[in-house]
Amino acid sequence: MHALTQPVTLKAEQIQDLNERLSTLRHDINNHLSLIMAATELIRHKPQMAEKMMVTLTEQPPKINQAIQSFSRDFEAVFGIKHG
Repeated sequence: MHALTQPVTLKAEQIQDLNERLSTLRHDINNHLSLIMAATELIRHKPQMAEKMMVTLTEQPPKINQAIQSFSRDFEAVFGIKHG
């Protein structure tokens, strides 16, 4: 990743947009983590549900990763951060 070497000026709208995207990211990640916790608790109290809940458990980490990657791409684009 190439570090920024010059100051970056953002418009108020750009800052607001990034803040909204960050808020959405936090909300989405919390939702995915809540599903993981709910599935875990359900398995703890009803072990017969383990197979069904395993689908929910295994779907969440890739969704979290995708959400973080999407925000990171948008963030890096706004600030002109390049990789490579």
